[in-house]
Amino acid sequence: MIQSEIGFKEVGNGQPLIFIHGFCESKEMWKAFEEAFSPNYRVLCPDLPGFGESRWLEEEISLELAAVLLEDWMEELGLVKPILIGHSLGGYVTLALAELMGEKLGGLGLFHSTAFADDEEKIGMRNRTLTFVEKHGVDKFVSSFVPPLFPEHRREELKDKIDFAVELAHKTSYPGLMAFTKAMRDRKDRIDVLKNFQGPKMMIAGQADAAIKLEDSRKHEPIVDFYFELPETGHMGMFEREEKTIEVVGKFLDRYCSPSVFSTEAKRSGEI
Repeated sequence: MIQSEIGFKEVGNGQPLIFIHGFCESKEMWKAFEEAFSPNYRVLCPDLPGFGESRWLEEEISLELAAVLLEDWMEELGLVKPILIGHSLGGYVTLALAELMGEKLGGLGLFHSTAFADDEEKIGMRNRTLTFVEKHGVDKFVSSFVPPLFPEHRREELKDKIDFAVELAHKTSYPGLMAFTKAMRDRKDRIDVLKNFQGPKMMIAGQADAAIKLEDSRKHEPIVDFYFELPETGHMGMFEREEKTIEVVGKFLDRYCSPSVFSTEAKRSGEI
């Protein structure tokens, strides 16, 4: 089997809590979440193959293979009942891991992601991405790809965060970008995987998300334990609404997974 060296950050002790980044992102995006949850959890943030410090030199990868590589990585670290939270592409990988590992997982969260496969419109967009990157390269693509993930009316306000996201995106490898674009385009529908997963399940959606249709996100609400929509928020809630998204993840962990730093506050304040 093809192997990939997984780069990752780790901090804290306790039940493993794994944050999986999205497309053209890397582990550095989760710094605020590491700081928030490491007092009570063993927080791990891996780089997917082809992103950040994880190399990928092959032309093809599938979400299933990415899941196998991450399962091997988790086994090497001796992680027991890890809770997975994935952003966008990271959510697709999280669902592939749920299908692969089942009850070995302690819970899962989809952060601006979906269990549905790409529709025809999205498949066409993926194909245009492949053509563009093949012709113009990674740098030109990410400079135009990242800013529209943030709501237009807040881009000036969020300029520093957008610049940081663009900086992370520029570290994406050409093979990784091309391979995962195809993997996302060709991924299967995993709505039944989400329905049948027996552990705690969360979804965070952005009401102004241009990458994940809000109507599709709302179709997940009946099959997850904890669903939350962020108003005036696009595809990058961890940057756009940092404090709120940390609060939401903390409430999910406290209610459905295990005690967290938010336990006392959550019981005192009630609903978010």
